[in-house]
Amino acid sequence: MSEAAAPKTAMQKMLDVVERVGNRVPHPVLIFVILIGIVIALSAILGAMGVSVSFQQVNYETDKIEPMTVTARSLLTVEGIRFMFTGVVQNFMNFNAVGVIIIAMVGVGVAEEAGLVKALIRKLVVVAPPKALTYILVFVGIVSSIAADAGYLVLIPLAAAAFLSVGRHPLAGLAAAFAAVASAFLVNVLIVPTDGILTEITNDAIALVNPNIKIDLAANLWFSIASVALLTVLIALITERVIEPRLGTYVGDYKLAGDTGLSDDEGRGLRWALWGMIGVFAFLALLTLPPGAPLRNPDTGAIIGNSPFMNSLIVSIALVFLVCGVAYGLGARTMKSTNDVIGAMQKAIASLSGLILLLLVISQFIAFFNYTNMATLAAVSLAEVLTRANLSAIWLLVGFVVVVFLLDLIITAAIAKWAIFAPIFVPLLMQLGMSPEAVLAAYRVGDSPMNAITPLNAYFAMIVTFAIKYQKDAGVGTVIALMLPYVIVLSVVWTAFLVGWYLLGLPWGLGA
Repeated sequence: MSEAAAPKTAMQKMLDVVERVGNRVPHPVLIFVILIGIVIALSAILGAMGVSVSFQQVNYETDKIEPMTVTARSLLTVEGIRFMFTGVVQNFMNFNAVGVIIIAMVGVGVAEEAGLVKALIRKLVVVAPPKALTYILVFVGIVSSIAADAGYLVLIPLAAAAFLSVGRHPLAGLAAAFAAVASAFLVNVLIVPTDGILTEITNDAIALVNPNIKIDLAANLWFSIASVALLTVLIALITERVIEPRLGTYVGDYKLAGDTGLSDDEGRGLRWALWGMIGVFAFLALLTLPPGAPLRNPDTGAIIGNSPFMNSLIVSIALVFLVCGVAYGLGARTMKSTNDVIGAMQKAIASLSGLILLLLVISQFIAFFNYTNMATLAAVSLAEVLTRANLSAIWLLVGFVVVVFLLDLIITAAIAKWAIFAPIFVPLLMQLGMSPEAVLAAYRVGDSPMNAITPLNAYFAMIVTFAIKYQKDAGVGTVIALMLPYVIVLSVVWTAFLVGWYLLGLPWGLGA
C-alpha cells in the first residue's frame, strides 16, 4: 500500500493497525482449521453440560409453526466422530458456493481471456462521467442481488479493474463493490426471490397473534427503494472520502493491457458481443416466456420466485458471458479456434485452485458448527435476553437490529436466521403496537452490513484472493480494514434511518 500525500487521520491510522494485526494472523486455511478445533472442544463442553433452548420456529418448507427444543451436540461422541469422518465429501459437495463459482468462472473466464471484460471497462469509463463512476458501480452492486451471487463473481473484480483503468486505486473499487453487494444484500428496487421466502415466514409468525393479517411481497418496497438510494450515496461517499485517501496512489505492478481507447478490432468485438448477447437473451426468452415453457414453474407457471428460471440464473449468466466472450474474441481476433475457448476455461478454473482448497476447509467448519447447534443456541439465548429487558417498542426494535448484527457474524444465511427470529420478535413487537412490516424492515437492516467482514461469508475468501491480485501482501486484515468503515457507518446511519422512518409513520411498502 502506498502512503497518502496528506497526513493520516486518526481513523486511517486505526485502520492501518487493524490491517497490520489482521495480516499477521495465520493463513485463512489454518485459521479455519483452528476454528474447527475450537468448535470440537466447545461442543464437547456444552454437550456434557446438556445446554439446550426451546422456542417456536417457522418451518419455511411447510409454512407451519413448530415447537423446537435444541440441545448442544458434541462432536466427540461416537455419532459426532462418525459424522466428522463420513461427512467430509458430502459437506464439500453441499457447499453451494463451490459449484456457483466454478460454473460462473467457465463463462466469465472466457470473457476475460478474450479481452471482453477489459474492453467493457474501458467503454464504461469512456461513457460514464468520472464523478459518477463510483455511484454507478455501487448502485449496480446493490441491485445485483436479483441475480443471486453474480455481484460477487462479476461486479467486484470488474469494479477493481474499472478504478485501475482511470488511475484510481483498484482496492477502493473492490471495497465499494463488495460493500454494495454484501452490506446491502436484503434491499433492492425490485422484488427478488428471497423476498418471497421472508414474506411467507413473516406471515406464519403473524398467525401466532392474528391469523387474519398477512403481508405481501411488496410490504417493504418503499423502504427498500429508499434504502437503496441512501446506501448508494453512503457507500460512494465512504469510498471517496475515507477509503481512497487512506489507500493513496496505486503503485502496484498490476497493469491493464492496452490504453484507454478502443481499437477497431475491439470495437468490432464489442458489436459482435452485443449480437451474441441479444441471441442468448432471445434463446432464454424462448425457454421462459411462452406458456408452459421449461423455465417456468411447472405448477404455477410463474417466472419470478420459485421457478427454474430464478433457480438457474447463475447458469444463464455464465451462458451470457460465454457466448459474448466467444463472439468478442472472434470479432476482435483474440480467439481463433475452439482450442482458445477451451484453454480460457481451463485457465479460469485453474486460477481457483487456492480458493477451492480454502472452501473445502470452510465447508467442514460450517458443517461441524451447524451439527453442534451452537449457532441456534446463541441466537435464541440473545433473543431471550432482549425480550426480558422490558424495553419500549422502538428501543426493542433497535435492540433487535443489534442482535441480528451480532448473529450475522456466525449465521450468515438470511433465511435461516429469520426462521428463528420471526416467531419470537414478530408477535412480541406486534403486541407492542408495531406492524410486522416494520419488524421485517428492521431485519433487513440488521442482516446486511456485517456480511462484509465475517469470514463465514462464503465469498469472503474470494475477495481476499481478488485483493492479492492487486496488492501482493494483502490478507484477511487488508479486507477487514477496507470494509470496517462501511460496516460502522452503514450500521449506525441505516439504523437511524429505520428509526426515523418508523417515527414519521411512513408507509413501508405497497399496502402498508
